[in-house]
Parts: sequence; C-alpha cells; structure tokens
Amino acid sequence: MNWFKAKTIHFTGIKGVGMAAMAGIALDQKKTVSGSDTDEVFPTDAWLKTTKAKIKVGFTPKHLPKKCDLVIYTGAHQGVNNPEVVSAKKQGIATLNYAQALAQVAEKKALIATAGVGGKSTTAAMIATILETAGAKPSWAIGVGNLQPLGQPGRWRQKSQYLVAESDEFVADPGGDLTPKFHYLKPQVAVITNLEHDHPDIYPSLNDVFASFSTFVRQVEPNGVVVANLDNPHIKDWLKTIDRPVLTYGFSALADWQIIKNYTAMEKQMFSLRFKNMVYDGLVLNLPGRYNLSNAAAAFASAHYLGIEPSLITKGVKAFLGTKRRFELIADVNHVRLYDDYAHHPLELNAVLAAAKDWLPGRRLVAVFQSHTYSRTKAFLPQFVASLLTADVVLVNDIFSSARETETLGVSGQVLAQMIRAKRSQVYFAPGKAATLSRLKQVVKAGDVILTLGAGNNWLWHKDIIKLLRQL
Repeated sequence: MNWFKAKTIHFTGIKGVGMAAMAGIALDQKKTVSGSDTDEVFPTDAWLKTTKAKIKVGFTPKHLPKKCDLVIYTGAHQGVNNPEVVSAKKQGIATLNYAQALAQVAEKKALIATAGVGGKSTTAAMIATILETAGAKPSWAIGVGNLQPLGQPGRWRQKSQYLVAESDEFVADPGGDLTPKFHYLKPQVAVITNLEHDHPDIYPSLNDVFASFSTFVRQVEPNGVVVANLDNPHIKDWLKTIDRPVLTYGFSALADWQIIKNYTAMEKQMFSLRFKNMVYDGLVLNLPGRYNLSNAAAAFASAHYLGIEPSLITKGVKAFLGTKRRFELIADVNHVRLYDDYAHHPLELNAVLAAAKDWLPGRRLVAVFQSHTYSRTKAFLPQFVASLLTADVVLVNDIFSSARETETLGVSGQVLAQMIRAKRSQVYFAPGKAATLSRLKQVVKAGDVILTLGAGNNWLWHKDIIKLLRQL
C-alpha cells in the first residue's frame, strides 16, 4: 500500500516525535488518523490533543480501526512484533515503519534533510521557518513536540515544492529492519551538522558512523548538494571521501559560509556571514550558543542554495523562536530560571552548558542530568564527566534505559556522579524526582539557572520544580 492511496492510517506509537510529525502530514492530507501509545506523557501530547486524531492507550489489535488501509509503526514498542502490527499483517492490512513512510512522502517533493549528532532538529526547523517566511509554503516533518513560530511538527501542502525533514541515523526497527532510517531518503539538500560516535549498540566505532553517513549522501540527487559543518573535526576527515558537491559552513576561515562578527546582547545573538565576496550583515538569532549560530549558518546556506533572497532569509532567521526541549525556557520564578534541553550526548551537553553560561553571564548554573541508555553512558563515561564540569552544581539522576536494553553494563547514575564529584564538590546523586526536589530545595538560591538535561523523563518534573521555586 502506498501512503498516498491510504485513506485511513493507524499509527502504532503515535506520540513519538517523528510519528506525530507524520500524523500531522496525514491529517493535512485529509486522511482519517488514529493511533495508540502508552499513557506516559510525551512532548507531543499537547499538540496531538488539538487534532482530530483518535488516540487510545496501550497496544492491542482492538485498537485498529475498521477499514484500516495502512499501519505505520515505530521501532519502539516492539516494532514489527507489536501486537497491532502482527494483527494488521494477519488481516492483510499494509504496514510501513516510520522510515519507509517518510521516504514515500518525500518522493513527492524536493527534500531538504538534516542529519548529524546534535543540531538536526533545530536546523530543520530553521530552514522550514525561513522558507515559510519567504512565502515558499513548504511541507515539513520535524521530530519535536512543537516549533515556533510554525506550530505543528508535521505539515503538508499539496502544491509546495519542498519538504524539510529531520533524518536519523538510527535503525528503522531494531527488532526487524536494521536499515538506518536516513538510508531510505534521497535528498536534494543534505545538511550534516556534526559527526560523532553515538548509538554504540548500533555503530561499534566512529568509522561505522562515517560509512553510514557516506551511504546517506551518496543518495543525494545528482543536482543536489551536501551542506556540512567544517568546524566539526570528524566532518573535515569524512568530507575527503565524499563525491557529491559540498558547501561548508562554520567559524573556520576555510568554510564557504563563514560566521563572522558575532556577539551576544540582551539574550540575542547578532552575527554576519561571509560567502565568496559577499558579506551578509544584520543577522539576529533569538537562540543562545555557538552551536545555534552554526545551525543558522547551515539554514542560511541551504536556503540560499535553493534561491531564496538573502533579505528574506535574514527575516526568517530572526523569526525563528526555537523548538520544544531545545534550550526551552520553562519558567522564571523568584529570580530563578528553569530551562529544559534534550541534550544527551557529551557534545550536546558541552554546547548547551557553554551557551547557558554565555546567554546568562554571572548566574550560577544548576544542571539536572539524566543519561539515556546504559550503552551510551558506558561508551562515553569520561566525556560525560568532562562536559558536566561546566555546570556549577550537578545533580545526576538514574540512567533512563532503553526498552531494548537488558544489561546495566556496570554503569549507573551513581557511578557517573561519583566520577564527577572527584573533580567538583557540588555534585549529587539524585536518583529520581523526590531526591531531585529535595536536593534542589537545599542548593538553589535566587539568581540561579536550573537546566534539566537528557532524553529521559526528568522534564516531566517541571511542575513540581516550579512549585518548589515558588516556596523559596
């Protein structure tokens, strides 16, 4: 079954950020959409509640709608072995995993796909905002709960020329389809934000990551381009093996698009870009950090390649206000700010903590970090220690494990906390919400900035943290 022929689509695991984006596209195409998921709170919940999608809790064949044409499933929740997917196959209902579905949708448009460890969601959202501001009316599928000012994570316009999509190097379904998700795509523009060793359970070494990304860019359309971050040392090496046209960006003087004259003031970043003999001045970014300047440069370069006027690109960069779980301001209570960020790799932690220091100078930074997966924690334990030393106070939660993991590999949140404490005094192991609230009550004072970090569930504790701050 082709996605476009289906009239009724059921999403198994609809609350996942990528799946919700695809549900948004289906709804824009006037399809009847249903879905199922756990009763856990997801970043997509608020948006999904505003839609016509009928969502049920749990996974059972009973949740499949009558006259269902297509079931889309995620690699989570048992993937192809989920009882809903198994039942659909037995009934002769067509099934596609998320990556296959996105690939079918992308065939109808000129695809701008972002990939890399850190920055791909934000860069995709920036590109979509620029195209929207310029009047190009793009479609998009971006794995965040919400993005501002665009709103919904997935959008389809029948007459739009472009689809902007966040693409992922993780496998489509660990229990069935081991194809990296982005290998299904054939982009016109492929943006590579960073190359780092990640997902060690899938990629044993950095060379394996290189090989996977090389396969991805070989699928760039013959008249397309690779837009790559030259400041990332691994990308410098990797680019030597690429046989597609390349545009580079970054702070490096060797970059095609060079970031120049940047400074921060009043919680804005002002910067300029140099490309060939032209300098584009007056750029304003409402997000912190060098990494977001790099993301903005990638977005500018991509839009310029597509023929968007520089003045309209500049307007679009300024219009972008960020996405959910990316340095998101949650509250400002009693002179204490609470932010949240999805950073879960040492590279991302380094970037966001440095950004917070620059954005809010002179304020004490209290990091509440929940590492995601035992395999990642074990593989990058020394790097996690080094990255978290940027914070003034560190609270380490229990590791948030993946459903596919069965072993702790000898690591824990307590082990990580002890290793950081050997180098910094104000470090505490706070396994869960209760311990975190108790410790925050002891250590937080007026002027502090609290930042919840990680791909786990500590972002769900915000209401309780805010209640605590009101009592200070």
